[in-house]
Amino acid sequence: MPMPNGILLVDKPSGWTSFDVLAKLRGALGTRKLGHSGTLDPMATGVLAVFIGKATAAADRQLDHDKTYEATVRFGLRTDTGDITGTPLQTADAAVTAAQLQAVLPQFLGEQQQLPPMYSAVKINGQPLYKAARKGQTVERTPRPITVYGLELLGSPAPNDFVLRAACSKGTYIRVLAEDIGTALGVPATLAALRRTKAGVFDLADCHTLPDILTAAESGALAENGWILPIETVFAPLPALQVNDGAKAHLMNGCPTSHYAAADGKYRVYDKNGMFLGLAVVAGRVLQVEKLFCERE
Repeated sequence: MPMPNGILLVDKPSGWTSFDVLAKLRGALGTRKLGHSGTLDPMATGVLAVFIGKATAAADRQLDHDKTYEATVRFGLRTDTGDITGTPLQTADAAVTAAQLQAVLPQFLGEQQQLPPMYSAVKINGQPLYKAARKGQTVERTPRPITVYGLELLGSPAPNDFVLRAACSKGTYIRVLAEDIGTALGVPATLAALRRTKAGVFDLADCHTLPDILTAAESGALAENGWILPIETVFAPLPALQVNDGAKAHLMNGCPTSHYAAADGKYRVYDKNGMFLGLAVVAGRVLQVEKLFCERE
């Protein structure tokens, strides 16, 4: 049975790059047409949405790019990468208390500017920063706008290790946030662990481990066990619009439908049989296709 188009939620294992996961799945799923959204560092684990087949076109059209993480911040250590996989640059005696940490967290909430780290995939003049960093080079960077919606202290599993839940916008580097929190406390800091628990509309509870996915793919169960979510799942926040055969034909041919009785806005569109067609926009009673995710008839 051919692998259906859709979205597979992977609980990324530690030590794997996001690209490693795709490379492994290409062979298991029997298709090279895979993509993902929201790259995770090798040390990080958690929600990695993998888009299969026609769903790859949906990855960049997501409405919700916000993320939630559980991050373990270690005080008393600073590394070149901003996490414990890097080379130590500074160590210091630290005796940070929960009360001290709680006192500085509010200053990191809301809209702010964050400087991308050198060890990141951000491109400057077409070159990823991490390639320059590996050569010992430092490239001038421009701070980028981010938003931190929430910071919650979850506990302290070891002295000077604190677990934070961070809800933030796309483009937020938790490694940088950890270092900045340390600066506010007057001590070096680095990221000891990172787990993404939510990415847009996708939740960790709905993810599957890579070994379980590979086993299901080998047995043939993956195509029918419900783990591959429909493409329209990513567009769940949009209102649904069901169209008749005439409007469907217009959408399939890229033609507008005039005098359409629907409020202005963007919709996920279905035909009369409930089949997902794609995205469309209504403006001034004109229905116009934005992107089709079905086969043209």
